[in-house]
Amino acid sequence: MPQITVEFVSVETRTMTPALYLLPVTLGDTPIDSVLPAYNQEVIAGIRHFIVEDVRSARRFLKKVNREADIDAMTFYPLNKHTSPADISGYLKPLEDGQPMGVISEAGCPAVADPGADVVAIAQRKNLKVVPLVGPSSIILSVMASGFNGQSFAFHGYLPIEADERTKKLKQLEQRIYNEHQTQLFIETPYRNNKMMEDILRACRPQTKLCIAANITCEGEYIKTKTIKEWQGHLPDLAKIPCIFLLYK
Repeated sequence: MPQITVEFVSVETRTMTPALYLLPVTLGDTPIDSVLPAYNQEVIAGIRHFIVEDVRSARRFLKKVNREADIDAMTFYPLNKHTSPADISGYLKPLEDGQPMGVISEAGCPAVADPGADVVAIAQRKNLKVVPLVGPSSIILSVMASGFNGQSFAFHGYLPIEADERTKKLKQLEQRIYNEHQTQLFIETPYRNNKMMEDILRACRPQTKLCIAANITCEGEYIKTKTIKEWQGHLPDLAKIPCIFLLYK
């Protein structure tokens, strides 16, 4: 019987396709294995250059993925609202030289409601390969769990802080629900969640439905859909908890 030789090639030495890999992270202190495919960890092991929203949280995430990772051997390029297009273009030099790069957000999927979109746009203009990896998105997961229209929905980020402007915006979003049959999503700074819920109840019609989705994929996950009338007097305390709000008819 002929001898069969099997060669095992470690992920660390595997040749990766040079690309800008969009690397989702957990939405909170959730075990990696419960929300990210093993393939993501393999890809991360082959990257040494990362464009990140927050260097500290990115380093913490990479160490969580692989405790043996040599973080000091990696290069991190900070990305925020002050990062210029010229800086971002310069960040992509390793990729242009044939080295894979990763983009890491503070939570969830990079480039979705996230400054990572600016990096991807420049990479596309440079005709560089972009590879999105599978991971948790609070926007998609909340739509899935709400019971609302998943064929047509819009995410609006943060609403105005000023009371009158916020009420006006909420009424506009509610009108789109009835005119366009479109689910409306938005978020708030966690410590203002309770105020946001109170404002929604004051501004919207009794029959309008509100889904409150908090701590998605994390311990204490809370996702409930009720009419505005049903929420009256029964709002949860979600102060300082990551939360997303959805409106529909």
